[in-house]
Amino acid sequence: MSLPRQGSRFADYFVICGLDVASGLEPDLLSGESLHCTPLDRPYKSKVLASYPDSVAGNPFDKNAVGMLCLPKGLTFRTHRNSRRPKFHSFMITREDGSHMFGSSLVFYEEVTNAQICAAMQTLQHMYQTEVSTTQLNPIISTPDSEPDTAPCKEKRHREHRTYDINKDKLYVTKCICLITQMQFVSAPKKFLMQLYEATSKPYSASLPLESYVYNILFEVPLLPPGRSMKFFGVTSAIFCQRPSANELPLFDFSLWELFHLLGLENVLQVFVSVLLEHQVLLYSADFHRLIVVAEGLSALIFPFAWQHVYVPILPASLQHFLDAPVPFIMGLHHSGHDDRSALTLPSEANMCFVDIDVHKVEVPEDLPTFPHHKELSEELIQVLRNFEDRLLKDYSDSNNSTPKKKSSVSKIGSESSVSKSETWAQLEKMEILQQSEAWAKISALAKKTGVWSSLDDFSEHSPKIMKDAEIKDKDSSCMPQRNVDELKFNCAIRETFFNRFVHMFCSYEEFIIQPTQDMESWLSNRESMQNFDKAAFLSDQPECSLPFLSPFIETQMFATLIDNKILSNWEEADLNLHVFNMRVKKLQDEYVSSAPRTPTYSVCTTVKDAEMLIEKRATYIDHEATKPHSIEFTFEPATIELGIFPILNKEVLYAEPLTVKSKSKDSAKWRRKDRHLQHSEHLKLNSDQREKYMQEARSKHVRQAFLSDIASEGLAQTNWKFVETLLRECKIKTKRMLVEKMGQEAVELGHGEGNITGVEENTLIASLCDLLERIWSHGLQTKKGKSSLWSHLLNFVEIEECNDDSKPLDPNLLSPDLSQTAVNEGEKTQKKTHRRTGSRGNIDLPILKPLPQSLAYDMRKVQEMTDIRTDVGYARAWVRLALEKKMLSTHLKELLSDSYLLRSLYKRYAFLRFEDEREQFLYHLLSLNAMDYFCFTNTFTNTMVPYRLLIFPSQKFGCGSTSANPWVSFAGQLGETGVIEIPKGLLEICVEHKNLGVLTTLRIGHDNSGITPRWLVDYVLIRNEISGHTFRFTCGRWLGKGVDDGSTERLLVAELLPRNADLDDLSSPSKTPPRCISPASPKRSSEQGLSIPEIQEMLGHAVNSLIKHFYKPEKERGNLTFLLCGERGFVHCMEHIFQYGFRSSRLFRNKFFIWDYLEKLKSHFESLLEEESRKPLNESAKAGFWLFCSLLDKINNVTETVGKDGKFQIFVCIGVRDHTLQKWLPLMAKTIVTAQMYEEKSFLRDRDLLSFIIHILDTLNDFNIGLEASLTRGLDI
Repeated sequence: MSLPRQGSRFADYFVICGLDVASGLEPDLLSGESLHCTPLDRPYKSKVLASYPDSVAGNPFDKNAVGMLCLPKGLTFRTHRNSRRPKFHSFMITREDGSHMFGSSLVFYEEVTNAQICAAMQTLQHMYQTEVSTTQLNPIISTPDSEPDTAPCKEKRHREHRTYDINKDKLYVTKCICLITQMQFVSAPKKFLMQLYEATSKPYSASLPLESYVYNILFEVPLLPPGRSMKFFGVTSAIFCQRPSANELPLFDFSLWELFHLLGLENVLQVFVSVLLEHQVLLYSADFHRLIVVAEGLSALIFPFAWQHVYVPILPASLQHFLDAPVPFIMGLHHSGHDDRSALTLPSEANMCFVDIDVHKVEVPEDLPTFPHHKELSEELIQVLRNFEDRLLKDYSDSNNSTPKKKSSVSKIGSESSVSKSETWAQLEKMEILQQSEAWAKISALAKKTGVWSSLDDFSEHSPKIMKDAEIKDKDSSCMPQRNVDELKFNCAIRETFFNRFVHMFCSYEEFIIQPTQDMESWLSNRESMQNFDKAAFLSDQPECSLPFLSPFIETQMFATLIDNKILSNWEEADLNLHVFNMRVKKLQDEYVSSAPRTPTYSVCTTVKDAEMLIEKRATYIDHEATKPHSIEFTFEPATIELGIFPILNKEVLYAEPLTVKSKSKDSAKWRRKDRHLQHSEHLKLNSDQREKYMQEARSKHVRQAFLSDIASEGLAQTNWKFVETLLRECKIKTKRMLVEKMGQEAVELGHGEGNITGVEENTLIASLCDLLERIWSHGLQTKKGKSSLWSHLLNFVEIEECNDDSKPLDPNLLSPDLSQTAVNEGEKTQKKTHRRTGSRGNIDLPILKPLPQSLAYDMRKVQEMTDIRTDVGYARAWVRLALEKKMLSTHLKELLSDSYLLRSLYKRYAFLRFEDEREQFLYHLLSLNAMDYFCFTNTFTNTMVPYRLLIFPSQKFGCGSTSANPWVSFAGQLGETGVIEIPKGLLEICVEHKNLGVLTTLRIGHDNSGITPRWLVDYVLIRNEISGHTFRFTCGRWLGKGVDDGSTERLLVAELLPRNADLDDLSSPSKTPPRCISPASPKRSSEQGLSIPEIQEMLGHAVNSLIKHFYKPEKERGNLTFLLCGERGFVHCMEHIFQYGFRSSRLFRNKFFIWDYLEKLKSHFESLLEEESRKPLNESAKAGFWLFCSLLDKINNVTETVGKDGKFQIFVCIGVRDHTLQKWLPLMAKTIVTAQMYEEKSFLRDRDLLSFIIHILDTLNDFNIGLEASLTRGLDI
């Protein structure tokens, strides 16, 4: 008989922990303060009583760690009146070198027979009762393992059970038996330990000494190689286990079904995201096993990633100060079952995920993002739960001591009724009820005396008579029990579903890895200071809805570790997790190539069936049957078994591994035979199409070369023509999808909507287009250089263009002195001539906006200057996005492909790019994208530094175009604001470099009103994004200065995006009429335009309808809300017309009046009404309206000193529509004497019907939350 080698055994150590009688009762300091508890509730120090064998090479025994984790709460005592149900838990020990050792612990109670221990417990009980009686305090009950009782009678009975009387009570103490393994098997060790424990409580079940069973598990049961199954034997029945192969998901032997029943689906997903984002996760339970199940279950779901921080599933009470650590952790905190959750003080709950397992409650940080495709993932997981509900839920229900009448629904997973107890031990609680009955005790004693039965166990459902058939079935069984197989299949289905999401999410991650150029040692030494992943380029390809999760996730340590492992695989063997992940990614990429064009939508997991077949196969055809327990060959004195007492085993047999000759055996032959079968299917895990492909390749190696050459030309041409057709068809499909997505609902109405792209975001479709371009440029390459074939082609093209460019200015350093000076002078003259335009009616040089270069090389240089991109793939995709935004993609690619010599040198004849007709069709399809406006570059690369060119065009009227004051500007976009930028006097053109602001929305321009002639009349301002080429016009047409116009030294201008084909010379010409978007209007404009009441009503209706349509659009399709509010014919513009219509002529008043003057008079009138409230009481609604109106005007006046009266009115209207108070103020305004004095009867404020129209149309905005830019409120805190 041959034995497994050291390091290849299923179990390395068997350990017994418990009470050391020689040491007596010592308080367990590791469990914290416990003097307030009764002596039976206090934890006492446990010790490792025995461990077998003495040592194992490569796996040293850590006595302290094993002793602490076998009994984490120390020793606990019970009397015969208390529950003494055995409990199982597993644990993991991490050594200093990062290696792991796994333990499976069964904790049970055995009777204390030592008189000194019983006397010591009696003494402690007397001392406790004396202290309680003297302090007149009720004992604080803290019961670790019993359920809380709420009724007063139960509390009294419970208190009595927690006392000990040496004359009446039997005393019991915890003991533990444990298996230490190098693989984290759970189910098999649990069954073995349970059978071994039952051999002491039912000695008739064991036919051999206990040493024989322990000897067998330690020295005769081998460790399974990957991809194998094994059957070995316990005391009463066979035990099965299996280990997945290297190409499957790693070993996980806990129950994910139990995880979902403990927490519920939604809670699991929330904690799952918290773990992925490396938050602090604290698990809280009264059961050690639940802590381990949840911690290990979550660790398994994040595969292929691995938790890199503090991991302590069972945290000893003495180490609770570890919770203060400001680092990510997963820790399990055990409580007694009676502890109040509110009494638990945690250091940083704001960023902590707190999981109260026993009450199925999870508390997560408020800003926790949802996992991408959360809804679809939840539906897929619910379907998996339903598929296994009938098989697994039935077993869980049957294992409860009181079976519920109705099965728990999948939708209620996590409810209290669905939480099961251990199926092996649930029936033991029935025996405990009988044990605690005094009447039953008397009957039992009488029956034992008369010999009717020997023990209560004869009536247990685990007695030999009841379990005989089941044991015979197990012993004769040649395959794994169906219950175990269903558990493994469920675990597999859940894990594959989560793993499938990561595979799809990161299927192109290799393209964004920044590969090192140095050797391994240099890379490792500089690892901390290097960027290994092009995060900006990767995020630019992701759907917008996924960014809240992906942005923080790619910054985590677990993601960085995966990337590091991928780079290290260049020099050494790949990490096992990475190997499985790369294999699945490769399989997915092959499917994309061989199937229809990729649609970036949710894809359900398709690998579950294949994985379940492997599990079923291993469960049905057992690879290895270990040697059965047998009598040990040499003589020894076996340990004596006393009923209910687990003895210390004979050390001579178990302390050291027996010396036997390692010869060839049938067992090893079985393993090798299995190897040959695995190489064909399980190792490669090929589907039928892939298997056929590889078989064809294998056959082709044996075909005669002459025959191959005969068919090569015809077959190759036909195959490549199919490739060309496929790429062209895919280009057509993708461009159509992009156009349909941009058109939105309009495309559906025209019949172009496609159900399979519903919800696909623009960002994802553009990423898909980038993938297509890379595949087109990779087809038929002579030699591939770099990861991006498109970028490599671009670099080659620009390099050749620069070499052939004769139009570059000569370097003056290479010329003679005379010619050098001439070249410089000519350059200066040319620059001056093309940079300014002299006004016809003044001496001001107007700035001229020179057009940006439209070349491919210019856009490439701008992309290369981006510091947040570091890979060729990232550069290529940024360039495609920029060209698409500039409507130059088709033009640039046409220019790139125009160099036929370069094309022939880079590509073979059959390449797609060498087919001229198909290439032209391809460019034509891309040209159709110019019909849509994209901001895919501007909105994606938010951290890029962008140069903005600003040009100010003052009025050309005499004395209006210059100012003695110091001007300044501040402009804002959808992504941020510049702050105040000071402009040197006399300078009308500046270039400002700032972090990407997105699409520009507003501009504030003003000055400090200093000097002799500060007044300044500005026509408009132009700002151009020097990268994307977007040009925005901000029309003003108003004075800046005190004592002129409305006295404003600051104007808020609204952006208007100019079309790309706009004539820049026309923009700069002073004779052209300013476009429609303007600053707050002067009071003369209404009378000059002479709009009628119906026209004003129609204008207001259009403005409000535009606002409503804005909010009904999807968020990504909404336009600029600021333009709808403050732009030409916007909401503020309409309100100006309403307030100005019927305004009495200014000739009736001494001074020129503005709308703000009218509002100021109203404020004074409202304040007087509020002061006279004691004489003339006001209703609450009017009083509140007066107060809000006056408060708002005070805030606007106090803060905005530089803003003129029209600007203040603009703020007033914006705040009023935001807070939905404007329509409430209008009736209050209309009833005042101020309105009667300043408005004619036929005005909107005095005509009841017109006023009702305005109020009604403004009420339609009450359902919308209107947000204002900070630039609109001028920083007001209102």
